[in-house]
Amino acid sequence: MISQIVFLLLTLTALGAFAWQMRKVLANIRLGRPLQRTDQMVQRLGKMLLVAFGQQKMFKRITPAVLHAFIYVSFLVINIEVLEIIIDGLTGQHRVLGQHLGAFYDGLMAVNEWLAVLVIVACVALLYRRNVMKVRRFRGIEMQQSKGLIRRRNYSHLDANIILVTEIVLMLALFLFNIADISLHRMGAGALGGELPGSYPISHMLAEAGVLGSSASSLHLLERIGWWGHILGIFAFLNYLPISKHFHILMAFPNVYFSKLEPTGKLSSPKHIQEEVKAAFDFSYTPAEDPHAPKRFGARDVTDLSWKSLLDAYTCTECGRCTSECPANLTGKKLSPRKIVMDVRDRLEEIQKFHLTTDENGVIVAPEGAKPEAQQAAAHTLLGDFYISEEELRACTTCNACVETCPVNIDQVAIIMELRRYLVMEESSMPEEWVAMSNNIENNGAPWAFPAAARFDWAKEV
Repeated sequence: MISQIVFLLLTLTALGAFAWQMRKVLANIRLGRPLQRTDQMVQRLGKMLLVAFGQQKMFKRITPAVLHAFIYVSFLVINIEVLEIIIDGLTGQHRVLGQHLGAFYDGLMAVNEWLAVLVIVACVALLYRRNVMKVRRFRGIEMQQSKGLIRRRNYSHLDANIILVTEIVLMLALFLFNIADISLHRMGAGALGGELPGSYPISHMLAEAGVLGSSASSLHLLERIGWWGHILGIFAFLNYLPISKHFHILMAFPNVYFSKLEPTGKLSSPKHIQEEVKAAFDFSYTPAEDPHAPKRFGARDVTDLSWKSLLDAYTCTECGRCTSECPANLTGKKLSPRKIVMDVRDRLEEIQKFHLTTDENGVIVAPEGAKPEAQQAAAHTLLGDFYISEEELRACTTCNACVETCPVNIDQVAIIMELRRYLVMEESSMPEEWVAMSNNIENNGAPWAFPAAARFDWAKEV
């Protein structure tokens, strides 16, 4: 009974801590502007099943895709055994599902064991790729430094290693539990007294080899260490995710569900901007008043971005596929789509850490009597020298290569375009070539410096 009470308290503590962290994340995402993404539910569900659940985009690179698939499939299947452990811990029973599922349980446990082996193999291979092969896209200047006050960029490499080693330890704890349990039941000293339900091809072979010895007291201790080690590791892993780049394990599903269904290259045209343009070309037109209209054109800070862009920031796994496909980055430009998304997340974390708020004009400010660090955080914005520079934004060709390659449908271009829109429409900041093009479009209806009536003159000369 004491064991059940302890397990209940630990479970409630773990779930409560996770809920507290999720509450902070959701509060940050709600800082974004409204965006309608609840339409066409069937299409959205289909995309989520294909891209998030089916891992469609991962298979553009076959080696990491196969290794990732081993871990992903095991994550889905082995969680059934985690559910059994939780039921056992709360009820005081042992292998409760095995007592009711019969042959299905045998097959499930056998699949679990083989998947656990594949997970260990995949994690070792991924550790080798990251630490020995040193794949280029895992690195980059944005992974080593950040000018903002949230400095965790150089932690990304360690973060990946922690996750991979943790997954290996969790699988070893599972094997320890199974091997010790099998050995105890073979000796007639198991919790169920008789035969242990389930089929365990790997653990059974190791138990027969006597890898854990034959002392009943030692085996019982090792069985408990494996059982508690696995479930407590799962609880720790759950609460580590929100501060890890592996948060995408949970966030990928809603992020893909709410992703854009229109063609990738279609740029947004906010209603409040359309109203202003109509009024500029037709003096008799009165713009429709919208009490919820943004206080500025484009985005200067994270609160000017849509909530979906902020969700993107928390979904990013920093894999670097977007940057490795970016033609601007490949030709030596300063732009890195991965850095853009990471900057958004870091700025959100900065606002939360220093309890910053927004005033009536939508400007982020520090609370009264705040510490100097908080005032410093309030003094800079997402757009500027601390985070994203104009040089980075101007390098983007809006080709959408980053969006197309992202395994979890992050829309980096949406963030870039909102920041550029602010520069152009609020600051009138753009290269001379853009100014000339804009003037030509306004005056001639085309980017070229001659009237629309003369556009076809070249054909007459042929």
